[in-house]
Amino acid sequence: MDVFIKDIIENYKRFDEDNRLTSPYGILEEEHTRRLIVENIQFNPSVIFDIGGGTGHYASWLANLGHTIHFSDIVPDHVNLFKQRHSASKNIASIGIEDARNLSYQDSLADLIILNGPLYHLLKRDDRINVLKEAKRILKSGGQLLGFSISRFAGLDYALSSGEVFNDNYYEMVKEEIVTGFRNNTNLKNKTFTQAYFHLLDEVEAEFIESGLKVKKSYGVLGQAWNTPNLDIVIKDLAKKERLLEIADLM
Repeated sequence: MDVFIKDIIENYKRFDEDNRLTSPYGILEEEHTRRLIVENIQFNPSVIFDIGGGTGHYASWLANLGHTIHFSDIVPDHVNLFKQRHSASKNIASIGIEDARNLSYQDSLADLIILNGPLYHLLKRDDRINVLKEAKRILKSGGQLLGFSISRFAGLDYALSSGEVFNDNYYEMVKEEIVTGFRNNTNLKNKTFTQAYFHLLDEVEAEFIESGLKVKKSYGVLGQAWNTPNLDIVIKDLAKKERLLEIADLM
């Protein structure tokens, strides 16, 4: 196990991934991500691989819709939790601990791949290219890949909206990632990822193309919609929530 995998596993011992989507911006993220997934499902039912699937919010939802699901994550605790909850589901075809850079799956199996984690958790460009090549390998001809990255400016947006911009430790971290793309919190002075890579849009698209994939479309998952004042109240108003999701599309 290399140092990056150890770091990811340690990160999720400190960070509650299972409840991440229960916050107001998490609720928005989950709803818009579900819409993007549905928009890219070509067959009903489909064979869907959720790689880096966390504790399985999307995988379990898709299984309940009748799709055949292969679920994996690099964090053993996430995989074990998913097994406890969903191993009895007839639509869950496999559950495993997988390194997205070197998958155990055979070629040409997937109608759709959801890749939500590896592209921002892996710092080395060569590692991210390997992830994308592996995803391409297990895609069927004409299959779709949804690969999620974090914007280069996400940390700055959060720092400005939360007041962390005036926290010297947080500001120094944000300055570095704006220039280099690398989030460096290895001293654990800030409540965030230990390390991550934040992309520019043309950069992540170039990584897809170099891996032999075609970029069909780039989507905004949240944009700046999560930064809305009183978001916990606003998202209870269906019309206002739809406006925020429209902003995510615009971004």
